[in-house]
Amino acid sequence: MREKNILVIDDDRIILDSLCEFLTLEGFQTSGAETLKSAVAELQKQSYSLVITDINLPDGDGFELLDMVRKEHPQTVVLVITGYGTIESAVKAIKRGAYDYLTKPIIDDELRLAVEKAVKQQSLMSENEKLRLQLEQKYSLENIISHNYKMAKIFDLVETVADSTTTILMTGPSGTGKSILARAIHHRSSRCNKPFVEVSCGALPETLLESELFGHVKGSFTGAVSNKEGKFLAADEGTIFLDEVANASPAFQVKLLRVIEDRQFEPVGSNKTRTVDTRIIIASNRNLTEEVKQGRFREDLYYRINVVTIDLPPLCERVGDVRLLAEHFLRIYCAQHNKEKLGITDEALEYLERYPWPGNVRELENVIERAALLSKDKFIGLDDLPDSVKQDQNQQQKTYKPLSLKEALAEPERNLIRQALEANHWNRQETAKALQINRTTLFKKMKHYDLYAEAEQLGLS
Repeated sequence: MREKNILVIDDDRIILDSLCEFLTLEGFQTSGAETLKSAVAELQKQSYSLVITDINLPDGDGFELLDMVRKEHPQTVVLVITGYGTIESAVKAIKRGAYDYLTKPIIDDELRLAVEKAVKQQSLMSENEKLRLQLEQKYSLENIISHNYKMAKIFDLVETVADSTTTILMTGPSGTGKSILARAIHHRSSRCNKPFVEVSCGALPETLLESELFGHVKGSFTGAVSNKEGKFLAADEGTIFLDEVANASPAFQVKLLRVIEDRQFEPVGSNKTRTVDTRIIIASNRNLTEEVKQGRFREDLYYRINVVTIDLPPLCERVGDVRLLAEHFLRIYCAQHNKEKLGITDEALEYLERYPWPGNVRELENVIERAALLSKDKFIGLDDLPDSVKQDQNQQQKTYKPLSLKEALAEPERNLIRQALEANHWNRQETAKALQINRTTLFKKMKHYDLYAEAEQLGLS
């Protein structure tokens, strides 16, 4: 409390000095102002935890100040001072955002109690704001590390659709970051201050999935001992993220189609229709086109959700991101586990970049966290990597295939050129310089390895 500072505003100099003296003795840093103009000047010079202001000021009123504080200093709490005959003004001030009011003559104990409550309220507001900013930073689009051109196109798409109500379908292997991207979309939308609710459709049996999403009424099935609101209601005005939607049964898919089309549903055991305003993001690690062909996923549902599709590439197609991600995760887990590491050795990074990463980004994160915890050196080295990462490549090196030297070197050369292109954002001049070859040679090799055609498809040629 001693770090809190208070601005007191009253045109009566005796009252102003008395309040400032009392609050200073209570341990607060206190400043005073006699007019609205001087109060505004004080607030522009520094931030205050608490403002105590009289309603009636010689050059304005406390309502003007209250509006200004609420707009420009939302973390500042305001107490208003009023005379016995103007309680209506105090009530009006409360409605316009004041935390509490004090009546004249001001009694020390009442002032002390009101200030203590206001300071606690300000601390709570500051903590909530701090947590909100941490969440925004954690799930911001800028926090998704990538130099890959495919990811860059995904980021552009997210920027375009984030603030719309369009249903989004995310596809890609497990561990590619669909959940993180869904949260980034939510935090980039106008719904960012509303709930984000995540449900894994594959983790729940069908009998529980419907209740989990739509809720149920008491007695609707064995174990339903009370009414329950489902995840869709919890996400009202916010965003719901339905992961592993391909695991949903055909019967449930019919109900899901209706809620996507109309945003309406009935809780289990109820005839009452509920309506929600919920942004829906759906994800699948299976090929839904193939699931439709096999009859396991409804065609009408597929075409209803396949409006905006984001296909997240596996990590093996983002080799240029492995180093960035590994160093990013190392910083995070060193801070989290209080470890001091200077980096990752070149040898270890080479193994990380050659590994196919079947578990994608999630697997890489786990590997780096393990290494940060177990490594005894300042640098993460090859010995700190799990055997699966090293053995996979050792096995590849031991396996001999009857190829000519030219054929054997073709794939590594293609991968090297592709990695260099990605690292240089497909700028051929910069890539040629990095590879120490001329642009003509690079152009021929891109043609030979179908990389030029790929660049044309992506609009990067």
